[in-house]
Amino acid sequence: MASNHLPPPTGLEAHRFPVEPWRLVETEYSSADLGHTETLFGVGNGYLGMRANPEEGRDAHSHGTYINGFHETWEIQHAENAFGFAKVGQTIVNVPDAKLIKLYVDDEPLLLSTADLEHYERSIDFRTGYLTRDLLWRTPSGKRIGVRSTRMVSVAERHLAVLTFEVTLLDEGAPVVISSQLLNRQDGQDEYHVEGAALGEAEPEHDPRRGSEFEDRVLRPTSREDSSDETGSGDVILGYTCVNSGMTLACGYHHQLNTSSEFTATTEVGGDLAKTVFEIHGEPNVPITITKYVAYHTSTGVPCEELVDRCGRTLHRALHTGIDGLRAEQVATLDRFWRAADVEIIGDDTAQQAMRWNLFQLAQASIKTQEQGIAAKGVTAGGYDGHYFWDTEVYVVPFLAYTDPIAARKLLRFRWHMLDAARRRAQDLNQVGGLYPWRTINGEEASAYYAAGTAQYHINADVVFALARYLDATGDVEFLADEGAEILTETARLWNDLGFYATNNSGSFHIHRVTGPDEYTTVVNDNLYTNVMARFNLRYAARTVRFLAEWNPDAFASIQRRTGLQLSELDAWDAAADAMFIPYDQQREIHPQDTAFLDLEPWDWEGVPDEKYPLLLHFHPLVIYRHQVLKQADVVLAMYLRSQHFTAEQKRRNFDFYDPITTGDSSLSACVQGIVAAQVGRDELAHDYFRRALYLDICDVHGNTADGVHIANCGGVWAGIVHGFAGMTEDGTALAFAPRLPANLDSVRFRIHRHGSTMQVALTPAGCELTHVDGIGVSIIDDENRIVIHDGITHHIERAPSE
Repeated sequence: MASNHLPPPTGLEAHRFPVEPWRLVETEYSSADLGHTETLFGVGNGYLGMRANPEEGRDAHSHGTYINGFHETWEIQHAENAFGFAKVGQTIVNVPDAKLIKLYVDDEPLLLSTADLEHYERSIDFRTGYLTRDLLWRTPSGKRIGVRSTRMVSVAERHLAVLTFEVTLLDEGAPVVISSQLLNRQDGQDEYHVEGAALGEAEPEHDPRRGSEFEDRVLRPTSREDSSDETGSGDVILGYTCVNSGMTLACGYHHQLNTSSEFTATTEVGGDLAKTVFEIHGEPNVPITITKYVAYHTSTGVPCEELVDRCGRTLHRALHTGIDGLRAEQVATLDRFWRAADVEIIGDDTAQQAMRWNLFQLAQASIKTQEQGIAAKGVTAGGYDGHYFWDTEVYVVPFLAYTDPIAARKLLRFRWHMLDAARRRAQDLNQVGGLYPWRTINGEEASAYYAAGTAQYHINADVVFALARYLDATGDVEFLADEGAEILTETARLWNDLGFYATNNSGSFHIHRVTGPDEYTTVVNDNLYTNVMARFNLRYAARTVRFLAEWNPDAFASIQRRTGLQLSELDAWDAAADAMFIPYDQQREIHPQDTAFLDLEPWDWEGVPDEKYPLLLHFHPLVIYRHQVLKQADVVLAMYLRSQHFTAEQKRRNFDFYDPITTGDSSLSACVQGIVAAQVGRDELAHDYFRRALYLDICDVHGNTADGVHIANCGGVWAGIVHGFAGMTEDGTALAFAPRLPANLDSVRFRIHRHGSTMQVALTPAGCELTHVDGIGVSIIDDENRIVIHDGITHHIERAPSE
């Protein structure tokens, strides 16, 4: 059965994962779902991510440490090549692993899969970003050993991670050996890797959602530094260069050992392995604590020697700040995030925990990206090869625009930096303007399957949607005057050139042979989502660039010099937008997904067994393309993003037609379907879809959370509350609310930051209350009345009727 037609999940197993509002906690060790929990408990900061592999290095589904944008390139081998096909693939690199801290007591190793554990607890605290594990291990000789470890990827210091490992002998003394390592696994030297199939996690060989695997060496050792001393302290740093991409990396560690027991330390440094081994004469109830400071630096071309120096400086700053100071910085940074982004769900503790987990993933994906993008899996794993898609612009940037506008601006500058590559890609496809790649790391198109990749021209409009949302939320006209205007110019040019005017005297403007968000229907004529979003892109670009010409002639002149823009082009954009063909079936009174969609054969929902979903793993694409079956919301997504262009009746009829034929095979679908379900009055269904999105990764609804967090869905969960249940819309001058909280939820509270001011929104099934928090005030429109929510003002809005 398609996942959309299954009951929504209700949460994790309570006996193993007790519910806490600010932590995800695991109280029983299991090797049955290692990939899933390695993702759930991972830590990151948007630049550096570490999967929740055990410190001992054994018993892992997939060891992983990832750096945003650090990738290797490779030639795409097309069985049958053609002009304009993508040429160079890009894959994120699993960098050397500094998480390894192996423990031996009486020369017996700690192995979680076989250890006699009298106590086990692993938790991640959303307020501190700390992953903590507490064990009580009874060794084969019967000795009880307390083992406590923590792991933090700093959200204050971009290049830093800090690990602690504390061992306490509870009964009697014993020799203790702790081997702390930095291991490059590029040549398959991971002797402890546990294949998913052995754990009952079947992974189809052709699953396109998974990351690629390298057959040859990727990282070539190029430098090393060892200043360690007899205490195990000092810097140990390794440097590497990617064989093909030429990207450079340095990573290293510095130890501090704290114990009153006698010990010795030795360090060995090789090209792919550096390790410091501490041999301690363990005494009863005398703690042995190792603090491991870790640094990673990368570059597109800076020599490794310089990156080694940068790692050294990062480590020395961390040592100077100290573990307590670093923790205080961590808490302060996350406290700022939660003050802006927290969503309180009153009366449902399980949903509250899941909500904060999703928001925490957004923090870990965005806080320290600098001007990199956010990959589909963030830095939680190598799924989708670490590529950036349109997901970020539609699902993540809107969240950041109203909670962390600085982070949103950086993501938009990232797209601006890609404009030259977008211009080249447009030329490859015989177009003018710029065409953003459907999937990429370095700006070049990396999709080898054009039908469901390059043909998704809608990414141009998705980028502009994110830009418009950011400008509406911030009023950042300086960004508009420079980077924003250039993005608008090149994306609008592409649409104007790609489309054409019909020759049947209708004067309508058409866009043919494109693919919308639904990847189960490809290379079609007049995809509704594409046309609706292209129309928006053209109109917004024309209007905004005209404003720029009047408001800041100097900035407009600069854009003209950089792009060759002529004012006459704006008239052409408006004309194309006004003439845009929007498919509509008068008989059914719905919008067809494209001009041929309603002629396709209906899907055999009754005859296809449950185990054949998701369809992309079990049917040839041509079989899927011949049927009326959707991977994800397409027309429904258009109704969410451009809601004002559809009547209430059209929304209802469209939703009722497309919802039953949407499989939900995409993680991008449930959250959108829930938002529109709320708008059309399907309250129970809206709540079901919200829960499906809320628990998508926590409950591994799609069976592939082992490949990384679905970051866009996390943004969609926030949107489900804000744009779905609160009904928040933005017209560029003010916010409006149409609250429709389902009766299943008692109350929800969140904050919106707009134009430098903050407002709290408190939802109940009866409506919502808007309260000023700080700033000069937030403008809203209620029943055509413009109101400013400022100091001392609380405004109530009644529950909205169904559209």
